[in-house]
Amino acid sequence: MRTIAIGDIHGCSQALTALLDAIQPRPNDVIVTLGDYVDRGPDSRGVLEQLIQLGDRCRHKPLLGNHELMMLEALQEDESLDFWLECGGRQTLASYGGSPAAIPASHLDFLRGCRRFHQSPTHIFLHANYFSDVELADQPDLMLFWEHLSFLVPAPHASGKRVIVGHTPQASGEILDLDHVVCIDTYCVGGGWLTALEAETGRIWQADREGALRQR
Repeated sequence: MRTIAIGDIHGCSQALTALLDAIQPRPNDVIVTLGDYVDRGPDSRGVLEQLIQLGDRCRHKPLLGNHELMMLEALQEDESLDFWLECGGRQTLASYGGSPAAIPASHLDFLRGCRRFHQSPTHIFLHANYFSDVELADQPDLMLFWEHLSFLVPAPHASGKRVIVGHTPQASGEILDLDHVVCIDTYCVGGGWLTALEAETGRIWQADREGALRQR
């Protein structure tokens, strides 16, 4: 069994396809996607379709990101729509033909079913950041979904587990490894890479937004 985390996808469906083809998920593998599946990139619809199907191939643990939260809120509250559109929602709507009504109910159900975090015996997986002395179930939304590592580098979590996050884009295209916390948002949508990291071994897979693999 492998535990593999995948960083922020942001509508880059070709990168996700290439990464999954390289990983070849097995039924006993746990694949944790760290959120921010939608917005900014060209094919959020295609990304969600792949993630929904991924659950048939392995033990998929999809996490919420701040962009999923923005999307769900915008589709429920008109006053939140403009903010979401300016944060990449325009590209998401375009992938559905421009109309919120064209978003399949199965896609919204998938997003509503995403988790706040996931943990294994040795690792914690979450979207953005954390308070080191707070239990995962009690972490506030501001930390889990919004706080960048560039503003706050937390201490090791009290559980002693290594934490794997996304959210803070690494413009260099390289993983940020601070030992107790590792950020694998390697900025695929901005010309970097979509990264997958096997938690137990440190093995890395990467693909760019056109689907070209990077050998590591």
